Amino acid sequence: MMKKLVWGLLFSVFFFSGEAFAQCAMCRATLETEDGGVKAEAVNDGIVYLMIFPYLLVAFAMYFSYRVYKNKKSTKS
Repeated sequence: MMKKLVWGLLFSVFFFSGEAFAQCAMCRATLETEDGGVKAEAVNDGIVYLMIFPYLLVAFAMYFSYRVYKNKKSTKS
């Protein structure tokens, strides 16, 4: 069962990865026509800013899970 899940996940990652690299046609046209690259840099900074929050949520969930696991382990001993 786990093997099928892993293969299904790998298949979906490779099958749908083309859409993940796509970007809005208007954004692409705006960024390609600008000479200075200021807007492109601003878009990249915005993407980095938006990606911070999912990583923080995952880190918080992992820390919380670790604390729960540690507390359960210490109460059993």
